[in-house]
Amino acid sequence: MEHGSMKQDYDLNLLYVLALLLEEQSVIGVARRMKVSSATVSRFLARIRDAFSDPILVLSGRRMVLTPRAVELQAQVAAVLAGARALPQQEEVDFAKLTPSFTIRANDVVTSVFSGPLMQELTRTCPGCHVRFAPESEGNDSEALRKGTVDLFIGATRELQQDIRRQKLFSTQFRGVVRNGHPILDGEITPAAFTRYKHVVVSRKGRRRGPIDVALDQRYGLERNIALVMPSHYAALHGIMHTDLIFSMPDIVECGVSIAAQGLIAFDFPVIVEPLEVFQAWHPRLDADPVHRWLRTAITNVVRRRLER
Repeated sequence: MEHGSMKQDYDLNLLYVLALLLEEQSVIGVARRMKVSSATVSRFLARIRDAFSDPILVLSGRRMVLTPRAVELQAQVAAVLAGARALPQQEEVDFAKLTPSFTIRANDVVTSVFSGPLMQELTRTCPGCHVRFAPESEGNDSEALRKGTVDLFIGATRELQQDIRRQKLFSTQFRGVVRNGHPILDGEITPAAFTRYKHVVVSRKGRRRGPIDVALDQRYGLERNIALVMPSHYAALHGIMHTDLIFSMPDIVECGVSIAAQGLIAFDFPVIVEPLEVFQAWHPRLDADPVHRWLRTAITNVVRRRLER
């Protein structure tokens, strides 16, 4: 039996009403289920008849019956609607069968403190998981996330663009670090004493000034003498061992190395500086990605457990 071709001026609302009509075989019954008037359903039925070039429901005695075309449509319409309802639902991911590879941009503190526990966390669920920690660079972090060359950024930069998603992981305060026997330890460590000696700073972009220098200038009218700029925190620690240089160190560094074992002494910072807010950041296209979301959750859990210790 030949049927007229279906027109294209229809939508899922029409298919939903059609499914109800095929099931109820009654305009009144469908109106009751949809909680609308019979006239509204009749208008839907008129559009359905036009779209499918078939009466769909016809009067037989005192009741409505399905046309042969309508009977043929029942299974198809049910399948289309079932597929549409399933679209927002994601299938459960079997991580044991996946081999995802992530590139995470982070500094040496993050990698030294959290990389080991993170790999244990990830491979427990996904043995085939691979992680590459890329060093912080002078490149644009937002652009790297947009292009996908970096899957996740972990750091405290304030230069990310507004479209980049971020989630706070922890806060870290500054501590002063010097070699054992440094002359600053002989008296009260004041802002003036703090600026009397030369300093080493860590900056991936080679910058000499930062929040500490702003605080010293605004609060005390003092300035540090930055004698050495280093690319990593642990390199800076080694750099001050046999000098009178002072290193202003985020306290999270002490989670990855014993200061005392290096012949160094940490002291409370003599300058009030806002704590660094360390966060993980990603491109919004990965917001709902189940594998990327799994990675972010794992990082959050690892950081929380590590800092609780």
